[in-house]
Amino acid sequence: MKEMIKEKLTEILKPEAVTENASMAEYTSFRAGGCADLLAAPENTGELRAVLRLLDSEGCPHMILGNGSNILVRDGGYRGVIVKIGDAFDNVRVEGDKVICGAGTRMASVARAALTENLSGFEFASGIPGSIGGAVFMNAGAYGGEMADILEKVHVVSPDGSCEYDISAAELDMGYRHTALHETGDIVTEAILKLQPGDRDEIREKMNDLNSRRNSKQPVNYPSAGSFFKRPEGHFAGALIQDAGFKGLAVGGAQVSELHAGFIINRGGATASDILQLMEIVQAGIMDMAGVRLEPEVRIIGEEL
Repeated sequence: MKEMIKEKLTEILKPEAVTENASMAEYTSFRAGGCADLLAAPENTGELRAVLRLLDSEGCPHMILGNGSNILVRDGGYRGVIVKIGDAFDNVRVEGDKVICGAGTRMASVARAALTENLSGFEFASGIPGSIGGAVFMNAGAYGGEMADILEKVHVVSPDGSCEYDISAAELDMGYRHTALHETGDIVTEAILKLQPGDRDEIREKMNDLNSRRNSKQPVNYPSAGSFFKRPEGHFAGALIQDAGFKGLAVGGAQVSELHAGFIINRGGATASDILQLMEIVQAGIMDMAGVRLEPEVRIIGEEL
């Protein structure tokens, strides 16, 4: 089936936009994981819809990938097609107090555009790794802010590629690291953010302050997927892990960060299995110590070796 799907994909996309046996370590911020059977990188919404229609009609397993900053692919890889929303969707423009961003636009690029136009409200997100599409999907947040605070609406493509339409932020039912997109499967291609006029120096100062705090307290020099676990109700995952004595604990090349216990890092040569074994050790330890079940914030897909 793989060869047939590859041939049909190359009828829709440029040949170089279809990669066979794509190493997901190259496409994810963890720099670990197995290979996907195929990776397809559409260059516009029309191509994206055509790819989705093909995969839906053929019953081919597939998954949407943005900047890969919140995902881990098991070492056995992914049997199907990874559809990458990448550089072709990396664009941003400002209209009044609204910032219109392609789903592949890096958060830092959006922050720079807002700063240039003296718009405030995005500062909390300026240091979040990843792209706008993924940030909307997960309702990403930091330092007391989240995407729900500034999102006005998104433009999406249906999972089967049959149509595209707008969805308001209110309709997305945005909660902690969750939106209705998890259930609907709609794919964000563009997001419209509503910010407020502000003072450029104050905006820059706040961005610099938050980024400095992030860089001093988080292991930004190592591959990771950001905070590995969701915040359990009434607790902080990092504090629980630190109190349990797991800071610095390692399995193979994976380690609980010595700088911030809420992060699992790839300190060099980590496999996805290393990361997942370490996750399970931490989960079991916290359950024993505090009776709290830590749930991964990172999306884990693919097959074991």
